[in-house]
Amino acid sequence: MNSDRCFLVLGGAGLVGTQVVREIARQLEPARIVVASLYRGEVREFLHDMRREFPHIEFIGAWGDVFVRDEFSQEQRRRITQSRLRRDALYQDLFGSLEEAYARSALAQLVLTHKPDVIVDSINTATAISYQDVHSTSMKTYDILQELTRIVDHEDVAALENFGRDFEQNVSMLLISQAIPQLIRHVQVLHRAMREAGTRLYLKIGTTGTGGMGLNIPYTHSEDRPSAKLMSKTAVAFAHTGLMFLMARTPDGPMVKELKPAAMIGYRRVSYKTVRRRGSPVFRYESRAVELNGRLTLRGDETQYARLDKLQMAGVDTGENGFFARGEFETITHIDQMEFVTPEEIAQQAVLEIKGSNTGYDIISSIDMSIMDPSYRAGVLRQTALDKLARLEQETHSHSVALGQLGPPELSKLLYEAHLLKLNYGTLRQVIQTPASELSETIYDFLQHDELLRTIIVSIGVPILAPDGKTLIRGPRLNIPESIYHEVDVAEGEINTWAQKGWVDLRPDNFRLWQNRFQRMQRTQHMLHTRGTSSVTMKVYLHETIEIGAIVAWLFNNDYVGHRIK
Repeated sequence: MNSDRCFLVLGGAGLVGTQVVREIARQLEPARIVVASLYRGEVREFLHDMRREFPHIEFIGAWGDVFVRDEFSQEQRRRITQSRLRRDALYQDLFGSLEEAYARSALAQLVLTHKPDVIVDSINTATAISYQDVHSTSMKTYDILQELTRIVDHEDVAALENFGRDFEQNVSMLLISQAIPQLIRHVQVLHRAMREAGTRLYLKIGTTGTGGMGLNIPYTHSEDRPSAKLMSKTAVAFAHTGLMFLMARTPDGPMVKELKPAAMIGYRRVSYKTVRRRGSPVFRYESRAVELNGRLTLRGDETQYARLDKLQMAGVDTGENGFFARGEFETITHIDQMEFVTPEEIAQQAVLEIKGSNTGYDIISSIDMSIMDPSYRAGVLRQTALDKLARLEQETHSHSVALGQLGPPELSKLLYEAHLLKLNYGTLRQVIQTPASELSETIYDFLQHDELLRTIIVSIGVPILAPDGKTLIRGPRLNIPESIYHEVDVAEGEINTWAQKGWVDLRPDNFRLWQNRFQRMQRTQHMLHTRGTSSVTMKVYLHETIEIGAIVAWLFNNDYVGHRIK
């Protein structure tokens, strides 16, 4: 679109990314394109050509790993994970506070620095995350646990003293290599950064993980098949699609699209060159014959073999997919095998989607069109179920409010607080007209005498904070604060946070908050008499009486930004 002035292309120096940059420069003529990729050299080399080809466009280069904190972004992950302190830092970024991880994130800082109108993400995210190889790490950790069991069983104190380092390293590596927590944190950080930066569109160049082939895929990335790593790649790729589907349904965020090439992407060039693995040259070694008896060494000491020269071969450079020899390329691209699609074709479709054209290739819109939406029949039957529930409550003299099985705990808290106001006052008007201190004392006194309701509330893990703010009426467990420990310290200021998140709060200040909510609901009701069908929106509370589910749904829609947009 003409209003898009700044583009950020993640993976912009890669096979697809370079063509996306060229196509954006040719067709959209933006003021600025930020090309971000893993390695400085490839970014600088590419931008040298781009600045000569498109001198009227400002090109900015950025490099580093966007999946880690900014201070680690210029280092290889393998090197980062060699340090215990840095493994601890990766763990905190993954499982610790989202706020703190966001502040440290290399990706968030990149987005917030350049504030792009459009982000095209051509990083092979699924490979970057799944090929940390949690399967191999799991097997190593299991072997170490077996060894630990043997040491403990034999009370081998000396062996136990020497055991700790390998154990800690493998367990911590297992924790920080898990794909789904990494993917979730990545999406959370990226979405928040785009909202803060005002990004209009996020376009992902995704992957099927198998080049469009099925479980019978005969190709892997050099490991044997069936490849657990390859299946992990596909699982992560489609988990990523699922999270982007949620991102696209989140209010006040960017438009979200994904293109998923279902073939091998290639190629960059045909050349005769030195073969490299993980950036380092592969060498030819003299061969030797060994007897097949005893143990077989899989990864021997290279210094024990005479090195001849660097391994060179004619082949096809397919970018992130690797450098393939003629036989490999001929096989994989053969009809009814993986075949292939060119990066230029992907880039053309990407630019069409940026322009707003319906290419038919956007995965997110395809899912939107395929899912089953809420139905009219369900809406009719909803009221039938609610009526039956109300009759059962009356017949059994019980309270059907919340069990805590539909979270978060704040939902149960809000429902029970609304229920208490309904039982004692009935309407919005009555609550608004009663002093907050009186609401507080009346409901506290009511709960003191209603043993059934009081014990139901505390038995589902929701405590009741008395009007004095110092006394907690509780059952055996508490849902808030959340902790893996049985006890936590009550720090100054924590009570307000916990009460807001999941305690029934009988303090006057909380009832003033409810009065404010009810006043806002009441102010919307004049629309019902003046605007016809257009008056029924999520901003309008439809009832004079306190209907607890409708009350909390109104709060989620209007105060918590927790509504659906499709």
